[in-house]
Amino acid sequence: MIHRKQLFQASCLALLVTSLSFGIRAGVLNDLGTNFQLSNAALSQITAAAFWGFPLAVIAGGFLVDAIGMKRMVLLAFIFHIAGILLTVFASGYWSLFISTLLIGIANGSVEAACNPLVTALYPEKRTTMLNYFHLWFPGGIVVGTLIVVLFHAIGLGWQWQVGMMLLPALLYGYLFIKLDFPETERVSSGIPASRMYRAVFSPLFLFMVICMFGTAITELFTGQWIDVLLKNVMDNAILILTLTTGIMAIGRAFAAPIMKIMRPERVLLASILTTSLGLYLLATVSGGTVLLAAIVFGVGVCYIWPTMLGFVAEYVPESGALGMNLMAGAGMFAVTLYTLFMGGYYDSLIVQELPPSAVIESYLTAAPGTDEFVQLEAARAIVGPKVLLKTLQIPLVLIIAFIGLNIFMVRKNAVNITTR
Repeated sequence: MIHRKQLFQASCLALLVTSLSFGIRAGVLNDLGTNFQLSNAALSQITAAAFWGFPLAVIAGGFLVDAIGMKRMVLLAFIFHIAGILLTVFASGYWSLFISTLLIGIANGSVEAACNPLVTALYPEKRTTMLNYFHLWFPGGIVVGTLIVVLFHAIGLGWQWQVGMMLLPALLYGYLFIKLDFPETERVSSGIPASRMYRAVFSPLFLFMVICMFGTAITELFTGQWIDVLLKNVMDNAILILTLTTGIMAIGRAFAAPIMKIMRPERVLLASILTTSLGLYLLATVSGGTVLLAAIVFGVGVCYIWPTMLGFVAEYVPESGALGMNLMAGAGMFAVTLYTLFMGGYYDSLIVQELPPSAVIESYLTAAPGTDEFVQLEAARAIVGPKVLLKTLQIPLVLIIAFIGLNIFMVRKNAVNITTR
């Protein structure tokens, strides 16, 4: 017997673990750099490992989930989550951090590979709305994760304890899924052959949405994951910017139903990217308390983008099935991986430009607080962080044009459908 509500709740709990990994990792990134004396390039490589693991798992899962079933896929996620969390807690340097982050990324991708098609299979009558409710737990978990970081810092518990907190919800979702029965994916239950699914994922509309997913994922996830590093010297407790942004996202997704009733998905995407662009510009140009206002604007902007991108494909390219949604998610995370690797080195190069000539950045990274090198490095970071955000702003500006085109296309497509009825 299929218990729809229990399966949905367990899916939300699994996504909570995924989002905790984002929120806590963003909060401990500076601690990892200090404790293991890692450059920003090395930190970007470790961070990117999660984004390598995610598309690897979600794309592979897109091809496998129809064959092995969603239950086996989500239990693989559970195994990788436990292994990745424990290896992170007992990490001893760069490679153990890299491998553990990769495992968590694979687990996160496996959750998406199983749970996105699970949600649409459970609620075929309101796919986009329920995907927004499901993905509420991504920003919600980041809020919880960042608050854990702030609280544990305040009471003196180190980053190992912060990461270890993810074990509790991971064990719980594993237990719940083991005892529940799963439905078939929508494609399998509706009898759509694999050949039609593959044709759907090569359709022009689907490929266009994949390209757009590159940009939307980078804009949301790169900015969120690196916000504590980029704005550390712009305001105290920069991680709270991420807390506020994701809190706004969680609240917004909780009210997805009325939004989706009055606005079509393509219009939601255009309104979202316009607001996101404004918020990212403000984050890069304001300082002090005004940064919190910028975070609110940015949070409102990115709130509906990820689940609505998936929901758009589920609604308008339905024959792509689970593979379509997983290719979308995988494409987004793959783009974030490449961008993170590039921007880590770019960030270090900008810092070197702000330091005295012939400066070696490694010596500044290991400088003790209060020394001239430490002060100079902090001053350089305050200048460079906003520059990285302004560089990233170019991506949503291009997406504005893309989503205007998408809206024009959908108006014409709907008009043709009406006249041919």
